[in-house]
Amino acid sequence: MKFQELQINRKLIDITEKNDFEELTAIQEKCLPEILNGNDIVGQAETGSGKTLAFCLPILDQIKGSKIQALILTPTRELCIQVSDVFSEFGKPLGILTTSIYGGVNIEPQIRDLRRSQIVVGTPGRILDHIRRQTIDLRDVQFLVFDETDKMFEMGFIEDVEDIIYHVPKNRQTLMFSATITHEIELLVKKHQRNPRIIRTQAYVDTSKLKQVYYDIFQQNNKFSILVHLLKDKSSGLSIVFCSTRKEADIVTRNLKHQNINAAAIHGGMSQNKRLQSLNSLKDQRVDVLVATDVAARGLDIKNVTHIYNYDVPKTSKEYVHRIGRTARAGRHGSAITLLTQRDHDHFRRVQSDEELQIYREDIPRFKKLPFIREFKKRGKSVQRHRNYNRSFRR
Repeated sequence: MKFQELQINRKLIDITEKNDFEELTAIQEKCLPEILNGNDIVGQAETGSGKTLAFCLPILDQIKGSKIQALILTPTRELCIQVSDVFSEFGKPLGILTTSIYGGVNIEPQIRDLRRSQIVVGTPGRILDHIRRQTIDLRDVQFLVFDETDKMFEMGFIEDVEDIIYHVPKNRQTLMFSATITHEIELLVKKHQRNPRIIRTQAYVDTSKLKQVYYDIFQQNNKFSILVHLLKDKSSGLSIVFCSTRKEADIVTRNLKHQNINAAAIHGGMSQNKRLQSLNSLKDQRVDVLVATDVAARGLDIKNVTHIYNYDVPKTSKEYVHRIGRTARAGRHGSAITLLTQRDHDHFRRVQSDEELQIYREDIPRFKKLPFIREFKKRGKSVQRHRNYNRSFRR
C-alpha cells in the first residue's frame, strides 16, 4: 500500500512524499486503518519497523482545537526527542504544536510551551513532575500512546505510568507498542485497553541488505587497533560503536580522537545537553562515529548510519538485534561488525543461538598496531597509562 492511498489530510501525504516515503511498512499498513477507526492497538514491532509514523499520522489527522489531545510516553529522553521531532515535522503544516517533556533540562521552557501545545511527548518521570506542579492539563487527551512499553517495564517506570494513566480521561484511545509482549504488558493491556487489536509484524531490517560479520580476535589488545583499521579503511558514511559500559565508551572515544577520528560519546552518565550534542553532531555529520552504550540502541533513527560495530558483544540476541537495527533501515544497505575476543565467547554463543541471525566469520585484516590509552585518577591527579602492543589489558 502506498502513502498516497491513505484517506488522511493531503498535507500529511505531501510530507511523506518530501521524505521519499512511498510504500507503507507492515506495521504502518496494519495499524493506520485501525487507529483511524478508533480502535485500541497493541503493536508488536521490532526496531526499525516504522511504528512512529504508524501512530503519528492518524493522530495528527484527528487533532482539533488548541488543548492537549495526545500524550505519548517514551522510556528514554533520546526517543522522546526523536518522536517529538517527527510529530513537529508532520504537524507544522497543520498548525499543530508538539512539546517534548523530559528531565535533565530546565523545566520553565516546558511549562511555557505546554500552554500552547496539542501534543505532548514525554518520559514518565518528568510528566509526573508536571502533573504534581499542575503545569500540564490532560483532561482533553484523546490519544494515549506507550512507545517501547517493554523498555519502560525494564527501567522500572510502571508505577509512574499507572499514576499518569489515572490523570488521563478513561474515554480515550490507547495505543501500545513494544518489541516484545511480556506477561506484565498483557496485564497492562487487560487493565487499560478496550478490545485492542493485536498486531504483530516481523523485523523491518532487511537481512538481504544487512551484512553481519564477526572477527575472532586472538589477542584482546588488538581489538582497538582492528576497530581503527576498519573505521578508516572500510567504513563510509556514519558509524555507531557499541560499548558495554559508560567508562569504556568514554575511553574508546578518547582513543579514537587520538587517532584523528571524529568521534563523540553518548551514555546515561552524561548530562542531557551533552547527550543531545553528541546525537546532533552525528545527525549533522559533524562527527563520523558515535560511541554508545545501549541507551542508543532503542528506537533511535539516525539517517546514513552505514556501519554498526559491537566493540563489546551484547549479552543476548535481543540486545544484538536492537543494536544492528540502527543501520540497513528503510531499504538502505548496512553492515554490522562484531569484534570478538575470548572473553566474549559466552555472550556471542547466546547471540548466535537465534536461528534467524546470519553472522559470518571474516578473516582478520592486516592492521597497524596502535597504543590504547587509559586514564586513572590517583590522589586528585590524572595519570595516563599506555598499554603497549603486546600486553593484554583488563577492563
